[in-house]
Amino acid sequence: MELTTVILLDVAVLVILLILSVPLPFCFGGALLFLSIFGNVSMASMMMWGFNQMINMVLLASPLFIFAGVLMANSGIADKLLDFVDLFVGRIRGGIGVVCTVTCAIIGAISGSGFTGVAATGPIMIPRMVAQGYPRGYATALVTVSSILGLLIPPSVIMIIYGWITETSILACFLATVGPGILITLSFSVINLVWAKKMPNIILEDPVVLKQKRKRMPSRFLKAIPALSVPFVILGGIYGGVFTPTEAAAVAAILALPIGFLIYKGLTIKNFIPVVRESATSVGAIMTMIIFTLILSQTFVMLRVPQMLVQVVFRLTENYFLILILINIFLFFVGMIVNDVTGIILLAPLLLPLVQQMGMDPVQLAAIMGTNLAMGGVTPPYASILYLGMRVGKCEFTDILKPTMVFLLLGYVPIVFLTTYWPPLSMWLPTVLGYVK
Repeated sequence: MELTTVILLDVAVLVILLILSVPLPFCFGGALLFLSIFGNVSMASMMMWGFNQMINMVLLASPLFIFAGVLMANSGIADKLLDFVDLFVGRIRGGIGVVCTVTCAIIGAISGSGFTGVAATGPIMIPRMVAQGYPRGYATALVTVSSILGLLIPPSVIMIIYGWITETSILACFLATVGPGILITLSFSVINLVWAKKMPNIILEDPVVLKQKRKRMPSRFLKAIPALSVPFVILGGIYGGVFTPTEAAAVAAILALPIGFLIYKGLTIKNFIPVVRESATSVGAIMTMIIFTLILSQTFVMLRVPQMLVQVVFRLTENYFLILILINIFLFFVGMIVNDVTGIILLAPLLLPLVQQMGMDPVQLAAIMGTNLAMGGVTPPYASILYLGMRVGKCEFTDILKPTMVFLLLGYVPIVFLTTYWPPLSMWLPTVLGYVK
């Protein structure tokens, strides 16, 4: 059987397994088994290579950030951030929605995860928004789509994975998604403010109540300082050269312990063991998925699939604009069926030779892949963040679907295309700070 035929059949096997909702590690394991049988690929050598990669110190950042994120979600940090930010927008129609979006961005800067935003802010923010007259489906949708900012605002786990896979500066990759992340935060906030004007049942706070709340501003600010200090410590330490991204993940986890136990007291001896068990389960599932995806990706590279992809694309068209559209569409559909980490590991080695031949910097590809694949967390059928949001918000899929699509189509997709076709959005910060020449 010809190599091209084997590769196409292998991709078909992978897609069929994904469509059948087979657990992700078994999907990629099945594709590897097919290559081993029909493609004469030595799985023994590939497994040795994969396990050697898994002990890399950079990859250790992923489980540490997951552990830190779970601790942050249960520590009470989100509650204090919401109380503080809410002081500034108490009587603005739609202001609480802005609070939600900004808080999710800050939580993302602490944990590097989209799930943490839903888990930490959803149980607090959704009931609060419903009490003020927002439809439950809308409130859940806003919290859910805002949580994917955790994948873009540094430190981002998927950018660590991308930098590791492509041997690109992780700090440059962090900075590449800052511009898109800020613009998405602003666009979600604007859409929320406009939409809120059309909601007649929204209840604004009484001026007297708001005045009393603002008298307590100094005390609320003091309570919010530990929460606000975490992203500054993490990012300041990384970009100040004090510690690496992996060490930053460990620092985040260590900081979460005294903040959760002693300051906000969201963590207790009683709930700490379940929290650790939850994070260990997540880490185990993710690391198992990573090793199978990593080996399959490397097998594709060994079989010269990137070079084949370059040839196929340039046979179709050499138009820079059209090729980028094809890449975006491809990433969008991949994001709909696998999670962001899997998409990065599988596709980054395949797409990098293509975009480099087009003259694109790997750092800009990091931003394009990050913004595209992050959207997969809220676009079915994968939509893991969306399903978690539905459980937290206690709403049906039909209730959350319309507002989610509006936020994505009007507030998110335009930023994806802006990131793709306007390089300064992702390249300006890394260039100015000297991480890209």
